[in-house]
Amino acid sequence: MTGLAWALGTSGWQYRDWRGVLYPAGVPQRRWLEFYAGQFATVENNSAFYRLPPRETFTAWAERTPAGFVMAVKASRYLTHVRRLKDPAEPVGRLLSAATGLGPALGPILVQLPPAWRGDAGLLDQTLTQFRRAGPAGLRIAVELRHESCWTGQIQQVLSDRGAALVWADRGGSPAGPLWRTADWGYLRLHEGTAQPWPRYRREELRAWVQRLAAHGADAYVYFNNDPGGAAIHDAVAFADLAREAGQEVTRTPAGIPPPDK
Repeated sequence: MTGLAWALGTSGWQYRDWRGVLYPAGVPQRRWLEFYAGQFATVENNSAFYRLPPRETFTAWAERTPAGFVMAVKASRYLTHVRRLKDPAEPVGRLLSAATGLGPALGPILVQLPPAWRGDAGLLDQTLTQFRRAGPAGLRIAVELRHESCWTGQIQQVLSDRGAALVWADRGGSPAGPLWRTADWGYLRLHEGTAQPWPRYRREELRAWVQRLAAHGADAYVYFNNDPGGAAIHDAVAFADLAREAGQEVTRTPAGIPPPDK
């Protein structure tokens, strides 16, 4: 992705309750990725967090999607939740050995730390350095921090020095942490809004994020992680409409999905 554009997608694509929302009844589940990739230009793959697939699986995913499609990959929990960033060389190397099977379809690596992980600037720096050493040129790393101890100048400096984007996250329609700009690109995850039916977002909540990203002044990846009931699909379409109204360039979103009432 180049230029000041926002890539919009969802956190995953294999949700059975999306049948009838995104996936027509006649599309078999084995073809959902192909159908999804025709509607969105990017996806955040969370399955690698729970169980890292082999390189061949990543290669097959790339072959099943069109040119220009981008897949962000959530780092394995072995690195973030088991090792908690300690001795990162082996888990980072194993992750990249598999994920680079995507080739040019590889997007950012998402490193999400546990909610109770207390900010350790040294461990974070070691991990980000290892990604730079082992990864392909230009690899982008996004870091989602969730404990208040992480909001320090040291942590911010490490992210900035390594060119890693602090994930801007939303819970309950509000930022879940500081809105630091630590890279020349952005990464936004929307977990849960306050509209009904849960966990949909209210239009004004989405508009506020459009304004924040516009003020950031850089290209960005935006993923809706509020998947139950197809909320992510509806909200991604509504977000895209609001972004275009604000003069922002966004990637494709599905047609025929009704946005929430204005």
